[in-house]
Amino acid sequence: MYAVLLPMLIFIFVYIRRRDVYDLHHAVLGLLFSVLVTAVITDSIKNAVGRPRPDFFWRCFPDGKDVYDKWGNVICHGDKSVIREGHKSFPSGHTSWSFAGLGFLSLYLSGKIKAFDRRGHVAKLCIVFLPLLVASLVGISRVDDYWHHWQDVFAGGLLGLVVATFCYLQFYPPPYDANGSGTYAYFRVIEESTANTTNTINAANLPNAMTGEIQIANQQEPTDNGFMGMHLARNSNSVLEDVESGKS
Repeated sequence: MYAVLLPMLIFIFVYIRRRDVYDLHHAVLGLLFSVLVTAVITDSIKNAVGRPRPDFFWRCFPDGKDVYDKWGNVICHGDKSVIREGHKSFPSGHTSWSFAGLGFLSLYLSGKIKAFDRRGHVAKLCIVFLPLLVASLVGISRVDDYWHHWQDVFAGGLLGLVVATFCYLQFYPPPYDANGSGTYAYFRVIEESTANTTNTINAANLPNAMTGEIQIANQQEPTDNGFMGMHLARNSNSVLEDVESGKS
C-alpha cells in the first residue's frame, strides 16, 4: 500500500501547486499501471520457478523433525497452504512492488525538479534517491526476516524498476529531456492550441493579404493608356480629316 499511497500523496501535492489535471491523471494512471504489471509478472515467475524460501524447513517440518521415506524423499507434514507459499521465494514480491511504485515516484520527481539539468544540484539527487532508498530498505527487511534470499530481492528490485521506467516513459518524456517536467498529452494540447491559433490568425489576415497582393499587381502591371491614347487620338483625327475633305 505504501508503494501506491505515498506516490499518490506526492501527485496530489504537485497538482495543488500546479493545477495540471493532465499531470495528475497520467501520474496516477502510470503508477497503477506500473504496480499492476509488476504484480502480474512477479506472481507468474513465482509460480513458474517455485524456489523454496529460506524458512522452508520450518514450513515443511513445523516441529523441527525432518521425515523421509525409504528412498530418501522428504515428507512434509506441515500445513499445505504454508508449504505452497514456501515455494514462492523468487522473485521478492514486496521488493518488486516497492520499486515499481517508488521507482515511478523517483522518475516523476526527477522530471519535476529537473534533476538532470546539468547544473550539479546535489540536493535534487537526494530527493530522487530517497524513494529508491525506501524501496531498498524494504528489500533488505525481507532478507532479514528470512523470507527471501538476496538473489530474490535483487531480481525483484530490478524487475520493478524496469517496469516503472517503461510505464513512466509511456506518459512522460525522459527526466533529462527539456520538456521532462510535463506529460506528452500536455505538450500535445499546447501544440494543437498554437496551431489552431496560427490558422485562425492566417484566416483572418487572408482578405487583407489578398487585397494587398491585388494592389501590388495593379501597381506593377504596365499601363497602355499612352500608347492606346495615341492610337485613339490618331484615329479620331483621321476621321475628322476625312469628313472635312469630303471623303466620307
